Amino acid sequence: MDSFVGIDVSKARLDVHVEPGGTAFAVSRDSAGLVELVERLAHEDATCIAVEATGGYERVVAAELATAGLPVVVVNPAQVRAFAQALGERAKTDPIDAAVIARFTAAVRPEVRALRDEDTTRLADLVARRRQIVAMITAETQRLNRASARTARSIKRLITALQRELSDVDGDIDAAIQDSPVWRAREGLLTSVPGVGRVVARTLTAELPELGRLTRRQIAALVGLAPWTRQSGQWRGKSFIGGGRGPVRSALYMAALTAARCKGPLKDFTDQLIARGKAKKVALIALAR
Repeated sequence: MDSFVGIDVSKARLDVHVEPGGTAFAVSRDSAGLVELVERLAHEDATCIAVEATGGYERVVAAELATAGLPVVVVNPAQVRAFAQALGERAKTDPIDAAVIARFTAAVRPEVRALRDEDTTRLADLVARRRQIVAMITAETQRLNRASARTARSIKRLITALQRELSDVDGDIDAAIQDSPVWRAREGLLTSVPGVGRVVARTLTAELPELGRLTRRQIAALVGLAPWTRQSGQWRGKSFIGGGRGPVRSALYMAALTAARCKGPLKDFTDQLIARGKAKKVALIALAR
């Protein structure tokens, strides 16, 4: 009989629940606890072990399980919470969450995919940090426009410091890309597409390692660029996109804005959609996809 494991991750503890059977236990989220977790789950012969994404605390847990050859997958907490609401489960404790994750995994059976390797994880952290610094620079620049003289001096000092930090992070990303022949080749291939610059290419490399391994429909759904059809009976609603990997989707949208202005097949594709009556934003989303 197939068995499914749910693991709720907190800073200090891991709550584990196995379905069917309802076996439950907890271990500490340290080296000794991870060793015990691997040993106990190795005897479960689980079909799938689901770890809920929890602000990065899940990474070491998923890595340890994957290294041990166990079928681990990181699941979206929003999907798990929606599943719990559908079950009418309003109580929320760590053991209850682990049980809900196990039941969610048994019902949905998420596909087990290879996790990011250590180098890709480091690159993803650098790309995410770059995005955070750019957002801080943008926020401070907007504050500068309405700041008093004294406050403006403080803001300018902070912007200067952030720009130095951005330069350092860009240097670290450059070094990581240059150290990998595979990443160098991938960046060259991606940037050959009109609208795709180094920032977009590196976002795809770091945060979409599945690119090239999945079908076009699967990769569009993973990013959140696949439209959701909305209809019931005779009613036909507008389709929307959403979910998926927001930073990748945002990067591709910005690339689409540039590609739509560059002469070539991508601009022609966008112009044809608009000529057929599609809204400009709909055409841009189709181009991003």
